Amino acid sequence: MQETTTAVQAEAYYRHLGGDVYESTRHAQGAWNDHEQHMAPVTGLMVRALERFQPREGMRLTRFNFDILGLIPAGDFSIETTVLRPGRTIELLQAELTAGGRTAVRVTAWRMLTLDTSAVAAVEDEPFPSLEESETWHGLNVWPGGFIASLEGRTVGGHRPGRGRAWLRTPHGMVDGEPTSALVRLLGMVDSANGIAARVPPGAGSYMFPNVDLSVHVYREPEGEWLGLDTKVTFAGDGIGLTSSVLHDVKGSFGHSEQILTVRPIPHAR
Repeated sequence: MQETTTAVQAEAYYRHLGGDVYESTRHAQGAWNDHEQHMAPVTGLMVRALERFQPREGMRLTRFNFDILGLIPAGDFSIETTVLRPGRTIELLQAELTAGGRTAVRVTAWRMLTLDTSAVAAVEDEPFPSLEESETWHGLNVWPGGFIASLEGRTVGGHRPGRGRAWLRTPHGMVDGEPTSALVRLLGMVDSANGIAARVPPGAGSYMFPNVDLSVHVYREPEGEWLGLDTKVTFAGDGIGLTSSVLHDVKGSFGHSEQILTVRPIPHAR
């Protein structure tokens, strides 16, 4: 497990209150409602819980399926982690975030045995422009909320509604007073993909398009503090959409993410 120590000094997204209980800070605030948490740091914190749960030498987390069961309230909450399917080389874990007596997010994750298969290693994802080829980008600032305000962004040419490529970084650790692993740090920004190339303007537009899930496949252990998102957004004609991203770190692509969207008119815009 790789760790980065940058930003341990800065206020983190969460405070650990002991045991399985946490408290969100202003940096975890969501974009759709002031009183909710953004799914991105929630993702990071739940990955942290899975990463620390009964770790096993020679195995790593490879796939995460998050179901967002409702609004994620700001404030105090707990995370409970269990094994759903034990195994010698493959096991299935689950974590649940509970707030106010209700489960708000549930994630299942596969943890798999790693082997030396470098002789047949290959990647088909398209190359992604480097940090040196990008420029400072403030496009996420169209979104409100403390989490979006906590991010630093860079982009490359051709960014448009429905299609965007961006680098994101946060100066904040996940949990106050402790280092943050690269896996937790980078996956803790993945849910931002739904906002980097929105097909319609948030807030001032006539539609909202929150995601009800997040699925992440990680085929290589990520490194560093910068997350590169190569994102496409599809809106079907019946109220359903999909945000798809190839995930990159400074060494190249390391995984994919998908977010199914509910596309609906904003009530005041009818």
